[in-house]
Order: sequence, then C-alpha cells, then structure tokens
Amino acid sequence: MSGTPGERLGWLGTGRMGTAMSESLLTGGADLSVWNRTAAKTAPLAAKGAKVVDTVTELADTDIVFVMVSAGQDLIDVVTGEGGLLRAERRPEVVVDCSTVSAEASAEVRAACEAAGAAFLAAPISGNPDVVADHMGAIVASGPRDTYDRVLPYLELIAPTVVHVGPAEQSRLVKICHNLMLGAITQALVEVTTLAEKGGVPRGAFIDFLNGSVLASTFIRHKGRALVEQDYTPTFTNTMLRKDFDIGLGAARELEVPMPVSSMVHQLVQTAIGHGFAEDDFLALFEVEARAAGMRPGDPGQV
Repeated sequence: MSGTPGERLGWLGTGRMGTAMSESLLTGGADLSVWNRTAAKTAPLAAKGAKVVDTVTELADTDIVFVMVSAGQDLIDVVTGEGGLLRAERRPEVVVDCSTVSAEASAEVRAACEAAGAAFLAAPISGNPDVVADHMGAIVASGPRDTYDRVLPYLELIAPTVVHVGPAEQSRLVKICHNLMLGAITQALVEVTTLAEKGGVPRGAFIDFLNGSVLASTFIRHKGRALVEQDYTPTFTNTMLRKDFDIGLGAARELEVPMPVSSMVHQLVQTAIGHGFAEDDFLALFEVEARAAGMRPGDPGQV
C-alpha cells in the first residue's frame, strides 16, 4: 500500500457507508482501528482485521482519523464534544471527514481542529454503499494541500476518483450540488418512465432503451433495474435527500442563485415523505409520480 509507512488510521462511524469505505482501507493493508456508537456494527470489520476500540478518545490515539456520520451536529459532537476526538490526551494529527454536512458545520470543526493543532480535510464521497464496495465511488476534498497530499493514498484506496477543489469548505458545496443533481435526474427519470408506461410501453423495455442510448449512465444502470422492480430498499433515503436539499437551497439563497428545478424537486421529495416513503430509497419518487398520473397496481401500466 502507498502512503506513509507505519501510519495508524482510525475510523469513526461504521454504518453501511462507513463499513464499505473502511473495508477498502483494510483490503489495502491499512492498520485500522474503528469505533461506532452501536458496537455490534463493527463486527464485520473486526473479522477483517480491524481493531475495535471502546471510546472515541481511544481512536484519537491514531495518526489519521476518518469520520462518517449522518449530520453536521453529529460531526461537531464526535470531534469537539465531551469525549470527542479533540478531548483526548493525544489528538490525531489529521481528521478527515467524509460525511455530507453543511459548510458551516464543517468550518466550525475545521477551526476547532486547527486550534487544537490538528489538520482537517473535508472529503465527502459520492456513491451508495454498494457502489463504493464495487470501487466506483468519487471523493471531492478540500483543505490544506499538504494535508490532502498526505491523505491522498488512503482516499485512493476507497475511490478511483479523488479531486481537490480548494483550501476550505469548497468540497461541501460540490457534494451538495451533486446531490441536488441526483434528485433532479431521479425526478426526470421517474417522470419519463411513468409517461412511457402509461402509454403502454413495458417499464423494463423503456429502461433497456435508455441504457443503450446516449443518455445511458452508471446511475441509470444501477437504478434502472430497481425502478423496474419497484425495489425501494434504502441506499439513500428520502429523509437524507431532503436534508441535502435543505442545505443546498440554503446555500443558493446565501449566494443569490435561483434554483427553480431544485426547489420543485425539494417539494416532491417532501411529498414522498408525506406519502410514507421517508425511510425508503429516494427512487420511491416514482410512486409519487405514478400515483399523480392515476396509476395503481393492477392498472394496465402495472405500477
């Protein structure tokens, strides 16, 4: 494995995404310690050679700590809060946050790390856990260039695409822009699929056509089959997508950028949540569209 010989890595947060990412580090030969609030979720990583620690402060004894949590307040808590990484007697040299959080939360944690003598790199990842496990994710990073260069070999073990976009919180905006586009593309996909199906075209045939056209993409290939089968097993829930739209539209207001399409999709995600699809995959936007078109199971369209 490339990187600095003998560096000890830590991983904080072993949900589905954190597990997929940290498994890539283990596969690459990293010396990895892991912590999760629910300790049982670290078992798959322990079976692959990770050391499980009991507290966050134990994790702080490593050289570089990666963080993957659900929200900005979680990031603030695990880094700066009571029992957090910066409260330990020995602090990590670098904290790398891979979560999707606001620029404001990221800047608060960056300032706290710098005050404590630790470097901070914001490095959110694109891709659901299955995509990341297949080594098809993409990481966008921002922070000091020397910190990025030090961490880059480890990021490249996780994802084939790693891009540095600036010295501060630029990566947060890039990731949010990515997720706004993700929502818009998904809404466009479910709209045209509903139109084709209600007009008598088999759903699977329509998706096959798209996958063979100039509009084919990794996203449609991954999501198309789930759309055909109406499989809403969550990879990224509507609740999570709504959070990112909240952040993105807030950034747009601050920067005075009109976002008419994103604003509409935001409300459609809210509609899906209102229809009971909060914790289903965001692909359940199809259900909202199909119902709005008057389609139900058993109709000729076979929704």
